[in-house]
Amino acid sequence: MEGETTYSTMKELRIGRYVLIDGIPCKVVDIDISSPGKHGSAKMRVTAIGIFDGQKKTILKPSDSDVEVPVINKKKAQVVSVEGSSAQVMDLETYEVFTLAIPEDLQGKLKSGNEVELLEAMGNKTISRTVG
Repeated sequence: MEGETTYSTMKELRIGRYVLIDGIPCKVVDIDISSPGKHGSAKMRVTAIGIFDGQKKTILKPSDSDVEVPVINKKKAQVVSVEGSSAQVMDLETYEVFTLAIPEDLQGKLKSGNEVELLEAMGNKTISRTVG
């Protein structure tokens, strides 16, 4: 399961989907397409944000070339406790408890007992949003 990826073509990418850039799973936020020239295919510039580190990444390839797409698992978890900028959460399927950093957009909004959605890919986990 760890490091699991699939392949897709550049032209199948859409905003909001995921792509692997420099070995980092990223969420696509912008796509620019140049028109095909006299001697070649259209080029695509895909801008994405790393889902675990928040860094902006860009990839430039022909529209018919292959790209790696990470397999993202979405899970539900319950917040056990919140301390500073990290939260202890319990997976609602396996009852495994682990500590994760709270994303900036959820700072101050999480409380014990809240249900959250986790994104899990390539051996990493992060809190994506609150549920309910």
